[in-house]
Amino acid sequence: MDRTERFYKIDQLITERRLVAFKDLLTALEVSPATLKRDLEYMRNRLRAPIVWDRDAGGYRFDKLEAAAGAQYELPGLWFSSQEIHALLTMQHLLASLDPGGLLAPHVAPLQARLNGLLGTTDDPAEEIRRRVLIFGVGKRNMKLAHFEKVGSALLRRKRIRVSYFARGTGEITERELSPQRLVHYRENWYLDAWCHLRGALRNFSVDAVQRIESLETPAREVPRRTVERELGPGYGIFVGRDQDVRWARLAFSAERARWVASEHWHPQQKGTLQEDGRYVLELPYTDDRELLMDILKYGADVTVLAPETLRERVVAELARMNDLYR
Repeated sequence: MDRTERFYKIDQLITERRLVAFKDLLTALEVSPATLKRDLEYMRNRLRAPIVWDRDAGGYRFDKLEAAAGAQYELPGLWFSSQEIHALLTMQHLLASLDPGGLLAPHVAPLQARLNGLLGTTDDPAEEIRRRVLIFGVGKRNMKLAHFEKVGSALLRRKRIRVSYFARGTGEITERELSPQRLVHYRENWYLDAWCHLRGALRNFSVDAVQRIESLETPAREVPRRTVERELGPGYGIFVGRDQDVRWARLAFSAERARWVASEHWHPQQKGTLQEDGRYVLELPYTDDRELLMDILKYGADVTVLAPETLRERVVAELARMNDLYR
């Protein structure tokens, strides 16, 4: 009989008999006196069970006055082991790093409080998990939480937003009305996939580049999920495009770097082949070479662009430009 079953058994015995002696509980549960005492204490302190010891009657009973005055007593419908609670708290810690006190925090906080209570005084409390599990966001940009919350609220309420958006590529600020479709967390930053009413097409927007936002009551334009996937899904990384714009890059990594790259995930449709000489050839689709170019350059001489020729020329030109800067 596990711990949860014992809680239900204790509740059943006291409810049916009105008064249960300590030895009768021991016999029914087949546990040690110390274990029974811990169970009773947990039910009283954690589950708010109105169990009292009636010295005159010589047994345990429910205190009707305490039950009427206190919080509602309810046995758990779902119970976690300490290992499961540790895993959930660790996931909550990871989630907090994705959502720095914004859209999801109010919904996650009650769960964390509940898990903290269930964890109790075990050897690895929640504070120890947060102290031992460190999360560093590399490349994460500062984001106004108010903007993030309004974007998330409009997304869930299916309403439009009006934003002033700073396009880093051109340095321009434009006023746009957007119908949010989905939020995407990619490489430590948040992006919004939305229907842009200014351009009359689907676009993605970096949430941290939103300089001003206004919530509207106008219903958002609904775009089928398959259309969003088709329009914004085929290319490499966050710079995506239509299917007809997709090209395939073919990259060869040195035998040394192959040990790392072979286990990396660059794109859902990527294809990888380990060559006889130890090199690793990676093939993946892309529509805009900006982000792919950055990832290629970080491997330096350990990567060779085999195809297409236009991508190879872009890498050569970028290397030449870097060489001129450092002369």
